[in-house]
Amino acid sequence: MSNPAQTKIDKSGSFTGSFTLGGKAVRRLGYGAMQLAGPGVFGPPRDRDAAVAVLRHAIEAGVNHIDTSDFYGPHVTNQLIREALAPYPDDLLIVTKVGARRGADASWLQASSPEELRQAVHDNLRNLGLDVLDVVNMRLWGDHGHAPAEGPVERELSVLAELQQQGLIRHIGLSNATARQVEEGRRVCEIVCVQNHYNLVHRADDALIDDLAAKGIAYVPFFPLGGFSPIQSGLLSDVASRLGATPMQVALAWLLNRSPNILLIPGTSSVKHLQENLAAADLVLPADALAALDKLGKDA
Repeated sequence: MSNPAQTKIDKSGSFTGSFTLGGKAVRRLGYGAMQLAGPGVFGPPRDRDAAVAVLRHAIEAGVNHIDTSDFYGPHVTNQLIREALAPYPDDLLIVTKVGARRGADASWLQASSPEELRQAVHDNLRNLGLDVLDVVNMRLWGDHGHAPAEGPVERELSVLAELQQQGLIRHIGLSNATARQVEEGRRVCEIVCVQNHYNLVHRADDALIDDLAAKGIAYVPFFPLGGFSPIQSGLLSDVASRLGATPMQVALAWLLNRSPNILLIPGTSSVKHLQENLAAADLVLPADALAALDKLGKDA
């Protein structure tokens, strides 16, 4: 694994440079829209105007990579994105995902049959107000929550590849995938990104990240700050205090230093929190802090 303390990322513009995803150079700190829906990512937001304001502020601040899905809500986040941002800026990349649906009780259900995948693509197109989707991630289902599990992916990706040939999808990615599934997927179609669970203390994908970096494939961590159980560490808090930053800013800065192919999509429903997240790109982590944080992940 590359040593984060030795990883030097050149800055161009803002948000610690850029990386190519879906044919566009996107800033490495983007925005994830999941938290714009109601509690449990279900139903409308408590404050629709505030949700719209967050999206507009993100674009005004320079974000050009937004991650979403039509099963957030369901339909809620995509409709908010369309209301807030359409007509979309030319440089904006909207990444969505398929493979799940929501039950009437807010449950998360697998939806990966060919018919369900086709319907999901059309739902995303309609609710985002687009004729073609920039990137569609195929969300795979594991055995233990967000842990990937081995299994074939050819059937699902073949459906997305067919829709790609029809001009409804530009690029295809994988979410919650193992290294073996990524390689299988690359035999079916080009895979432009992998979106898996990864953060400072959840490091199972270290080898995969380095392999994807060598291939020029983007890696997009979900739950970069711990998700529904935010990262808590005395060491992380100590480093943040020493640098005059928040623990979450330090965790994001560490990820930006981890590998140049990592693209971050932290989510929030607050403009203030969004500003704090974006400021993490300007946080310089000294070599000793990077080394200590790297060891924290290995010991977790």
